[in-house]
Amino acid sequence: MKIQANGITMHCVLEGPESAPVVTLSHSLATALSMWDAQAEVLRTSGFRVLRYDTRGHGGTEAPEGPYTLEQLAEDVKALLQVLGIRQTHFLGLSMGGMIAQVFALNHPGMIRSLILCDTSSRIPEEALPVWEERIQVAQTQGMAPHVEPTMERWFTASFRRKPLPVLDKIRRMILATPVKGYLGCSRAIMGLNLTKRLEEIALPTLIVVGEEDPGTPVSASRAIHERIKGSELVILPSAAHLSNIEQEQAFNAAVLDFLKRRA
Repeated sequence: MKIQANGITMHCVLEGPESAPVVTLSHSLATALSMWDAQAEVLRTSGFRVLRYDTRGHGGTEAPEGPYTLEQLAEDVKALLQVLGIRQTHFLGLSMGGMIAQVFALNHPGMIRSLILCDTSSRIPEEALPVWEERIQVAQTQGMAPHVEPTMERWFTASFRRKPLPVLDKIRRMILATPVKGYLGCSRAIMGLNLTKRLEEIALPTLIVVGEEDPGTPVSASRAIHERIKGSELVILPSAAHLSNIEQEQAFNAAVLDFLKRRA
């Protein structure tokens, strides 16, 4: 469905019993809400109401001129929840979605029941900024096509990419279909990430999940988050890179469901 929230038109899907606890899923850069298809099904059948949404500049959500900020992307979520009448939610975010989740937890802790941060980071180091500038320049001058295969190489291990799996082509199509304005705007938002010193303010039940072979947001980044959020739990998934929810779907789902059921 389409919702007017925080000055833009947002695309979202809300499924499950109205009385069930809500889990909000926030996707990575250059994907869309359908990257969560497998998790949405498992969560629904496990007694949760599932909200998936396309981030500003992605999928069916409006792509205004950027740059965007993580604070703005978090306010988009707040506005969406308010329009839908959702007062509290479990918040699961992967990569960029995990960055948005951290900002949301810091700014609106009363709206979150628990936090699940997956394959994400709390800070973009200065030495990584030129890499992001190069990616932005490529998208500006050549569109998203040159980003498809390099992104797939970062997101999945070589052995997984060799498998003839429909989900791999699905992710390729998502990257290619990402509006350039949305990619640029959200890339600028990610480049401003610098939350590590504030993480001690988060007092929510928190699960951190990371693929053992994630090159972009490595295990060390998840450990840094884990060390600063008191009482947080850390799960490292073997044989997974960045999109661990897809590469190790069953192990990912088991970790998330175990955590959520204990919160219920």
